[in-house]
Amino acid sequence: MERRSALKNMGLAFGYAVATPTLLSVLQSCKGKPSYAEWVPTFLDKDKGYALAQTLDIILPKTETPSATEMNVHVFIDSFLNEVLPKEQQDFVRLKMDTFYNKILKTSGKESLQDLTVEDIEPALKQYLTKRTDEEEELHAKAINNYMESIMQGGQATLEEDIANFSFANDIRDMATFAYKNSEYVGEEVLAYLPIPGEYVPCGDVTELTNNKAWSL
Repeated sequence: MERRSALKNMGLAFGYAVATPTLLSVLQSCKGKPSYAEWVPTFLDKDKGYALAQTLDIILPKTETPSATEMNVHVFIDSFLNEVLPKEQQDFVRLKMDTFYNKILKTSGKESLQDLTVEDIEPALKQYLTKRTDEEEELHAKAINNYMESIMQGGQATLEEDIANFSFANDIRDMATFAYKNSEYVGEEVLAYLPIPGEYVPCGDVTELTNNKAWSL
């Protein structure tokens, strides 16, 4: 695969398909956890961990199903960043996270990430999770590819604020969804779950087969 093609497919460079069983175990048996306000991350500093946890619960809030943090999604993401990503990609995550939350701090007029509320973070998420045009997505992907290519070759590069924020918000949403769907509770109690595969129905109606639920991964 060509270098540029590989870079294009990295996105935020989470590459979560390579998450190990040990890392995925973070998502299992999450009952009785302390509040994320007291959580001390491994990769992120405490303030950024707190802001990330709030952001994840906006993306996947508690309804009739648990919230993202109740499923330890914040711990999984922090562990993944620390244990799986190479340094260049870790630095890229830090850059985009800093850009995203600095914009929120500036807009809210607050000085500390610990002071941010859902009301501060939600408008930024709404803005940067809005569907872009195909042309915008292509331009953003090209800018990210060029940035990463320069960094990986030992050079210097910059990334526009809006591009960094779009990329961070969308990749965090994708990572959160992946982690949430791989949690033990969601996999067995929320999604359609069949531990022992049975009859193969190639063209069945999803309403009848699973009551409109996606299959557990």
